[in-house]
Amino acid sequence: MTTPDEPGTQPAPPASGPSRRRFLGGAALGAAGLVGGAAAGYGIRATQDRPAADTDSGEPSSVAGAVSVDKAAAQVDFYGERQAGITTPQQERLMFASLDVTTTDADELQRLLGRWAAMAARFTQGKPVSDSPGKPLAPPFDTGEAEDLGAYSLTVTVGFGASLFDDRFGLAGKLPAALKPLGTVPGDTTMRENFTGGDLCIQACADDPQVVFHAVRNMVRAARGTATLRWSQLGFGRASATGAGQTTPRNLMGFKDGTNNIHADDTAAVQEFVWVGDETDQQWMNGGSYLVARKIRMEIESWDTDDLEDQEKIFGREKSSGAPLTGGEEFTAIDFNRTGDDGEPVIDINSHVRLSSPEANGGVRLLRRGYNYTDGQDPDTGKLAAGLFFICYQRDPHAQFKVVQARLGSTDLLNEYIAHIGGGVWACPPGVTAAGDWFGKRLFTENS
Repeated sequence: MTTPDEPGTQPAPPASGPSRRRFLGGAALGAAGLVGGAAAGYGIRATQDRPAADTDSGEPSSVAGAVSVDKAAAQVDFYGERQAGITTPQQERLMFASLDVTTTDADELQRLLGRWAAMAARFTQGKPVSDSPGKPLAPPFDTGEAEDLGAYSLTVTVGFGASLFDDRFGLAGKLPAALKPLGTVPGDTTMRENFTGGDLCIQACADDPQVVFHAVRNMVRAARGTATLRWSQLGFGRASATGAGQTTPRNLMGFKDGTNNIHADDTAAVQEFVWVGDETDQQWMNGGSYLVARKIRMEIESWDTDDLEDQEKIFGREKSSGAPLTGGEEFTAIDFNRTGDDGEPVIDINSHVRLSSPEANGGVRLLRRGYNYTDGQDPDTGKLAAGLFFICYQRDPHAQFKVVQARLGSTDLLNEYIAHIGGGVWACPPGVTAAGDWFGKRLFTENS
């Protein structure tokens, strides 16, 4: 149980009891890419105090009256019926962490989830772990690296892995069918145990790298004695668009990624494909969603030697514009039935865009929320250790992710240049509704 002097000063669950260091580059200040934030309260300020740009005449141009979005001040509501960070307009930075629970005491686990909720509520407002003054002879409550920074639209999303539902906490009867292991999925033979699985996960997204690192670092720190870090991943440059106002980004292969992704403002699609409803066999997940992550290494050096025509054949799209090879612009509907002069399909039958399309998968769709990543240089090969940290949300991974990946993992032309090396599946419960609530409270307090 926390006390007013301890980190996470909001009620824990009842026991049954601008000068700054950065990494991975600087924040991209400005208005570009931060639109469509129905759930976010963005800070807006006038730009009259901003240095004016030079003009051809040598005179400073006037920017009076112009406004810009202050990304540092932008906040996303933490409390709500749904967890933020799923349909929230995707931010530019990610830190993802997977943890193993080390305690066998269910009360300790609940207290951790309460402590995390209290911390996340503060972090998403740009606040430190605690407002209480530190004690000279004790470590500071907060690690301090985000002090003086803003919230930068931080969201913190927490999930539960299938391994949490063993016999340690009396949760075996509450394992949702949708969270049961996916079994053998084509493409998973290259998965590495040190990047895979975990009892709990934390997805922190924001428009500043230090803000996401701070959130995960302090939550892992608060878990000491209850859970330990299993593996983690930093991500940069969102690799999908989750709102109609966001442009489609490019992956590290240089192609626009996620053109036909579900957008948060398409409420019918979100309800049909993302949020768990009354159909669930575990009502504590009603209103939640399932997160599937895959760490997908790209063979970048090999890709860079491939000719443009073959690259476009693999994706089924033009590299420069993102338009399908059947013509039009990026968002032009793809004509999968069109054939060329040689009688062959214009969009190759094993192209990535065809195999991942709803048309090829019985109408199945996913909400993608991935990020590019780099781990620097592979010490064994000397090659770049980089790729896509793919994240997607859905109502049922068996009926959605597994269906799509089974097709992609079997015959996708892209498989020559990628390998799935890590990931997992987690159940993200409904949102934390108010102070005193915590991540997954219904899991522990309601009968199945």
